[in-house]
Amino acid sequence: MILLAVLFLCFISSYSASVKGHTTGLSLNNDRLYKLTYSTEVLLDRGKGKLQDSVGYRISSNVDVVLLWRNPDGDDDQLIQITMKDVNVENVNQQRGEKSIFKGKNPPKIIRKENLEALQRPVLLHLIHGKVKEFYSYANEPVAIENLKRGLASLFQMQLSSGTTNEVDISGDCKVTYQAHQDKVIKIKALDSCKIERSGFTTSNQVLGVTSKATSVTTYKIEDSFVIAVLAEETHAFRMNSLQTIAGKIISKQKLELKTTEAGPRLMSGKQVAAIIKAVDSEYKALPIVGQDFQSKCKRCPSLSEHWQSTRKHLQPDNLSKAEAVRSFLAFIQHLRTATREEILQILKAENKEVLPQLVDAVTSAQTSDSLDAILDFLDFKSDSSIILQERFLYACGFASHPNEELLRGLISKFKGSFASNDIRETVMIIIGALVKKLCQNEGCKLKAVVEAKKLILGGLERAEKKEDTMMYLLALKNALLPEGIPLLLKFAEAGEGPVSHLATTALQRYDVSFITDEVKKTLNRIYHQNRKVHEKTVRTTAAAIILNNNPSYMEVKNILLSIGELPKEMNKYMLTLVQDILRFEMPASKMVRRVLKEMVAHNYDRFSKSGSSSAYTGYIERTPHSASTYSLDILYSGSGILRRSNLNIFQYIGKAHLHSSQVVIEAQGLEALIAATPDEGEENLDSYAGMSAILFDVQLRPVTFFNGYSDLMSKMLSASGDPISVVKGLILLIDHSQELQLQSGLKANMDVQGGLAIDISGAMEFSLWYRESKTRVKTRVALAITGSITVDSSFVKAGLEISTETETGLEFISTVQFSQYPFLVCMQMDKDGAPLRQFETKYERLSTGRGYVSRRRKESLIAGSEFPLHQENSEMCKVVFAPEPASTSSGWF
Repeated sequence: MILLAVLFLCFISSYSASVKGHTTGLSLNNDRLYKLTYSTEVLLDRGKGKLQDSVGYRISSNVDVVLLWRNPDGDDDQLIQITMKDVNVENVNQQRGEKSIFKGKNPPKIIRKENLEALQRPVLLHLIHGKVKEFYSYANEPVAIENLKRGLASLFQMQLSSGTTNEVDISGDCKVTYQAHQDKVIKIKALDSCKIERSGFTTSNQVLGVTSKATSVTTYKIEDSFVIAVLAEETHAFRMNSLQTIAGKIISKQKLELKTTEAGPRLMSGKQVAAIIKAVDSEYKALPIVGQDFQSKCKRCPSLSEHWQSTRKHLQPDNLSKAEAVRSFLAFIQHLRTATREEILQILKAENKEVLPQLVDAVTSAQTSDSLDAILDFLDFKSDSSIILQERFLYACGFASHPNEELLRGLISKFKGSFASNDIRETVMIIIGALVKKLCQNEGCKLKAVVEAKKLILGGLERAEKKEDTMMYLLALKNALLPEGIPLLLKFAEAGEGPVSHLATTALQRYDVSFITDEVKKTLNRIYHQNRKVHEKTVRTTAAAIILNNNPSYMEVKNILLSIGELPKEMNKYMLTLVQDILRFEMPASKMVRRVLKEMVAHNYDRFSKSGSSSAYTGYIERTPHSASTYSLDILYSGSGILRRSNLNIFQYIGKAHLHSSQVVIEAQGLEALIAATPDEGEENLDSYAGMSAILFDVQLRPVTFFNGYSDLMSKMLSASGDPISVVKGLILLIDHSQELQLQSGLKANMDVQGGLAIDISGAMEFSLWYRESKTRVKTRVALAITGSITVDSSFVKAGLEISTETETGLEFISTVQFSQYPFLVCMQMDKDGAPLRQFETKYERLSTGRGYVSRRRKESLIAGSEFPLHQENSEMCKVVFAPEPASTSSGWF
C-alpha cells in the first residue's frame, strides 16, 4: 500500500497537519485518474441492532475521480470531476434469499433507465482549502438522484487539522469538529445544529412528546500521510417519552475506498474556474450542495373521497369505543394533510349527521391551511342547527398539537362576530386561552394574534359587567396562564362572590410555582383565614392547597395547622386529611409540615381527632424508574352531609415534565333547604346549583350545569332519568410528531409518531330525599392507538418500519353518601377496567415498480383491572350500598 501511494500519489493525496508544504484539505494530483469503490447502505430497526431484524438496502458503484483544474496561484483551489459507474442496488440483509425484492432485476429496471443515466452523469466540485465552494451538475435532473450525488460529493470535504468550524454540505450548514490523529482524521458533525429547510412539527408537552437523537461520525483513514479510505456512519433514533416500546432507529453508512490510480486527462489551464467549467460542458449549472426536498409521486392512489368511504364505517358512533376507530382516524388525518380545501369541503357537505362530528374532529386535527379554510367555511356560527359540530371543532382546536397563528386569528375573528349559542361564544373564548398558552410555549408570545388575544382576555375581564362574561374570561385566563393576569385573578379571588372567587382561585392553582410569589400567598392567606371577608369553603380550601403546594413558609404551615379545630366540621376534616396526604405521599411541603408538627401546640390529639367524611387522597396509578402516573381525589361535604365538591385528578410525570391528563370536578351548593339543614358559615344565601367542570390534557373545557336554581332543581328531580351528562366526547389527536430528515448519503428519511384517542367523559349527580342519599358518578371511556413509523426513500426503493400499540379501557368513580345521621356514611370507589393491549410491528421494502417485501408481527396481552384506595373511613358503607366485584391485581396504567 505504501508503494502504491508513493508511485501513483494516490487518491486525494494530502499530508496531515504535521507535514509541512501540503494543502489544508484533500488534494488530488495532476494527470491522474482515481479508481474507487463506493457504497451507501441504510438499516431500519427498533434500536436493537440485529441485522436479521432490520430492513434496508445498499446502493453501490465504482467511482472515477479526476482533477480538472488547479488554480495556478494556489494549490488549495481545485476543480474535480466525480463520476459514478456500474451502479447496483441490493439487500443489506443477505438472508432475504428468494424474498429479495431485487432478485432477478437489473439496475435499469430497479432505478429506471432515465434515473440511472442521470445518476451516472458526472458532477464537478470546486474545493478551496478542502471546503466546497460550489457544486456543479445538470439542471432538471430528478432531485432524489441529484441528492445521491450530493451525498457522495460531500465526502470530499474535510480538513487535516483539529478544530471546530461550520461547513455546508448535503446536511445543511452544520457545526463540525475535526480530530486529527497520526493515521486518521475524525469528523464529528453536530446534526442538531444543521440549518436546512425541512418540514416537521412536534407536541410541545414532553410527556406526550418524542425524544430523538442523531449522530454523525466520518473517519478519514490515512496511510503514510495519504488518505486511502472514508468511512461515515450516521444514526437517527427516536422513542416516545411515555411509551418506550414506540421506538425506531435509522443507521446510514457510507464507504469510499481507493482501489488504484492510472493515467488520466491532462490538467486544464486557465485562471478562472468559470471558464474551465464552460469548456468542460456549458450545460453545467451551479447548484446548492445542500440536499433538496422531494416527494415521491403516488401512482394510482385513491382520492380523498375514496379514502373517506373506506374510513367512515369505522367512525360510526357505535364503533367509537374500539381502537380501530382511532387507527382509522389517524390514518385519515394523513390523507387530509395533502388534500385541497375543495376536496375537504366536498366530503364535509356530503356526510350525514351521525358521522359528521367525527369527520369534523379529523379535519380540524389535520391542522393545515386548507383544512382550516374548509372547516371555517363549512361551519355557520350564526346557526343553532350545528351546535354539536361547532363544539367538536372548538375542542379539537384546543387540543391542537402544533397550533399556528392562523388558527388563533381565525378564532379571534369568529369571537368578534355573532353567535346563535352563547355556550359556543364562551367556548370560543376559552379555547382562545388554550391556544395562547400553546403558542407562548413555542416562543410565539410576540405574534400579533397572540398579543391581540391577550388584550382580549385581560381587557374583557377588567370590563366585564355580567357575571357570565366574568366567568368566561376567567376560564380563558385559566387556560392561557398569563403571568400578567395574576393581579386580576387575585382581585377576583379575594373580592369576588361565590363561583367567581372559586374560579379565580382554581385558575391560580394551575400556575407554576415560580409565579406563586410571597405577594400572591399573602392574598391567599387572607382568603383562607378570612381576614377581610367571609369566603365559601371551596374557596378557602383551594387557597390553602395553593399555599401548601408552593414552598410554604414555617409560619404559613403553622397558621394553617392551628386553624384546624376552629373550622366548620367537614372543613376541619378536609384540612386534616389534606395535611396527612402531604405527609403520606411525601409531597414537597412534607418536610416543612414535619418541622411544624414538632410543636405540641400544632400537633395534639384534639386537633388531629376531628371526625367527618371529607377527605383528600393521592396515590399512584403506575410508577416506573423514569415515569409515574398519579391520581388524587378530594371530597368536601357540607356540614349537613351534602356533597359540596368532588375533585378527581390524574397527572402523568416524566422527569421534570408533567401533564394534567384529566380533572373532573362536580360541585353542588344551596341544597340544605331540601333537608331542612343549616348552611355552613358564608354559604347562607347560595342559590341551588350543581354542575361539572373538566380539564382534559391541560385544557380547561366549558363547564356543564346539572341544574341552576331551586325551580330547575325540582323539575329535574321529578323528571330525572339518571342518565349521565357528557362533558366531552370525541376523537382527539393527542401525539403528533413529524420529522423529515436529510441523510448525508443523499437518501430522504421520515420519522412520524401519532397518537389518538376516542374519549367519552360523563358525569351524573343523583339526589334522593326519600332515602336521604346522594350519589355522584364520573365515568371515562377511552380507546387509544399510537403509531410510530420510520421510512427511508430513494425515489426508486423505499424501506419502512411501523410500530403501533392500541387498547381500550375505562375508569369509573362513584361516591355514595347517606346523610340520615352524623357522621354520615360514605362509600367511594374508583375502578379501572381490564384493558386488552395489542402491539403490532410491520417492516417492508418496496420498489417504485410495485414489488415488495412485508413482514408482520403481532403481540397481545391483558392488563388486569384494578381498584384504587380512596382513604375512606366508613368502608363498611360500601358493603351496604353495593357489593363490588373483587378487583384484579393491577399491572399498571397504559
